[in-house]
Amino acid sequence: MAAPCQVDFYVLASASQSAERLACRLAMMAWEQGHRVALRADSDTEVRALDELMWDVPPGRFLPHASGEDGADSPVSIGSRETAIPTDRDVIINLAAQPVPEPTRFRRLLEIVPAEAGQRTASREKFRQYREMGLDPVSHTIGKT
Repeated sequence: MAAPCQVDFYVLASASQSAERLACRLAMMAWEQGHRVALRADSDTEVRALDELMWDVPPGRFLPHASGEDGADSPVSIGSRETAIPTDRDVIINLAAQPVPEPTRFRRLLEIVPAEAGQRTASREKFRQYREMGLDPVSHTIGKT
């Protein structure tokens, strides 16, 4: 039997912190550990912005990534809520306001919680929904409060 999905919520302590930059750093760490990573955003506009950001973050390093249909062949794929997540992914980083569908198909699920109050409300709902699915999410505060 497969191990349950490990769910981690990374809570940004300050509005000056970038959820997208943290997503890039987490994707790099996961890829360096041999994982196949998917990033999920709310819109195609956000997907394009993440694609551009990954060329520069983390600085001085290259994270092999692609979006859309090209993402299926890349170690790191970026897609919107409407994009099918490649089946070979074991880590997913969710920047979308909705929970990840079928989270138990992944080894790890990383949720990034921005400091903005409205987005925190959506994250609290996702936390609750994952618990209702039998998962045990854990929160980590990033930065000082």
